[in-house]
Amino acid sequence: MKKGFTKIAAALFAAGMSFNLYAANVTVALDADPESLDVYEQLSGGILQFAHMSYDPLVRLTKDMKFEGRLAESWEQLDPKTVRFHLRKGVKFHSGNPFTADDVIWTYNRILKSEDYKGLFEVYEGMKKVDDFTVDLVAKVPYPLVLQNATYIFPMDSKFYTGTTEDGKDKAEIVKAAGTYAATHVSGTGPYKVVTREQGVKLELERNADYWDKASGSNVDKLKIVPIKEDATRVAALLSGDVDMIAPVAPNDQDRIKKAANVKFVTESSDRIVMFELNQKTQPAFADKRVRQAVNLAVNQNGIVDKIMKGFATPAGQLSPAGYLGHVEDLKPGYDLTKAKALMKEAGFEKGFKVTMISTNNRYINDAKIAQAVAAMLSKINIKVELKTMPKAQYWPEFDKCASDMQIIGWQSDTVDSGNYFEYLVQTRDDKTGKGQYNCGGYSNAEVDKLIADSNAEVDVAKRSEMLKKIEKILADDAAVLPIQWQNLAWAGKSKLNVEEVVNGRDLPVYGNLKVSE
Repeated sequence: MKKGFTKIAAALFAAGMSFNLYAANVTVALDADPESLDVYEQLSGGILQFAHMSYDPLVRLTKDMKFEGRLAESWEQLDPKTVRFHLRKGVKFHSGNPFTADDVIWTYNRILKSEDYKGLFEVYEGMKKVDDFTVDLVAKVPYPLVLQNATYIFPMDSKFYTGTTEDGKDKAEIVKAAGTYAATHVSGTGPYKVVTREQGVKLELERNADYWDKASGSNVDKLKIVPIKEDATRVAALLSGDVDMIAPVAPNDQDRIKKAANVKFVTESSDRIVMFELNQKTQPAFADKRVRQAVNLAVNQNGIVDKIMKGFATPAGQLSPAGYLGHVEDLKPGYDLTKAKALMKEAGFEKGFKVTMISTNNRYINDAKIAQAVAAMLSKINIKVELKTMPKAQYWPEFDKCASDMQIIGWQSDTVDSGNYFEYLVQTRDDKTGKGQYNCGGYSNAEVDKLIADSNAEVDVAKRSEMLKKIEKILADDAAVLPIQWQNLAWAGKSKLNVEEVVNGRDLPVYGNLKVSE
């Protein structure tokens, strides 16, 4: 029977048909599951990871950071402000509805209603339909990051999400942490369909039999995502065979993984900055530049990376990582406890004050331990920290309130460009445009705002680089935030999985290409 089966398979391959010799089920244990199934509810890594499971973007960045067409087969620059996208034909949503330009236009307009995403697209006049499979994205000024933005356009099924629910609510509404229709019902074009979801317990998906990308070669029929917050428990689950792949692998567990049989260990460098915001509105002392400078000088970033991260991160003295246009080579962490104490005295806070601090405990590698270390270091300059840690599902609603004096946040540039850090983390907050959407520190500098706007309209790379570097220097002098590190990424999986081909430095694994060997 096996011999006959092999002959059938060979005949199918000879006929040019894609055929998997067997289907496989894969379970992936992550530190947390996505906060929502609505792609545009929250601009977070967990939701974006899910987006690449059940949706497709217009354009995707490959592992070597090159642009790859997905639902857009090709594109062309028509004039300095207009890019035309030619869409893929013959694609269907999970509902069975055909994918057309109307879905792209509908999705773009929905993005503009998202608190978190609209800031990415504020630079555009709009998107225009040319025909059923062609759209133009038109910027207000010549803009150098159109393709980067296109990686965040995940076309949604406009027919599926149009109308009202049984209780009269708009199916397309975007409300954070509210269990909306779009947060609980999925019709994308991606490789996996959602079967069931229990938040905090499991997310079960099955292969989309009608998936347009037949070249992926995946033989994974069912994919299950389970959240396991504790680092050591995730490792134990992999080594015992309960799960097939895990992320992240904490520094303390990496030697154990490396020594394990039949397990792959894969690492990538990352541009995700992990930092703390200093809330000038809830803690008036942080409105004093000298106090913010003292905080930066009292925290030993190098010590955190050495002791807590075991060297598996890069200490940060700015937002832009090396290789980015805005990176300033001589902006290094400047630990100096004596100078920090002097600044506190000069500012009139020699005896210190109390602050509240919140942190995730399952979002960034060792996030709770980092928060504890920062709290201990600040005690040396008499800043007494009341720390509260929580899972990320509970954390983001608390973060959005901007009610804590210090809040941890990690940020990976959505456009692979320094400007994205600035627009979201330090630009003066404007709820109308979405600029400064994650600036819960209340930092505001008119010169920085102008430089950000000017750099977005500058297509000369050298000139733009100087603008972005100037912003970094101002932010460092102002001690606008407390940068800690750029984290590295680590995954582990059974040796039969092609983990190294699926993961990337963007921390957006391409599970649609996941394969299991015999």
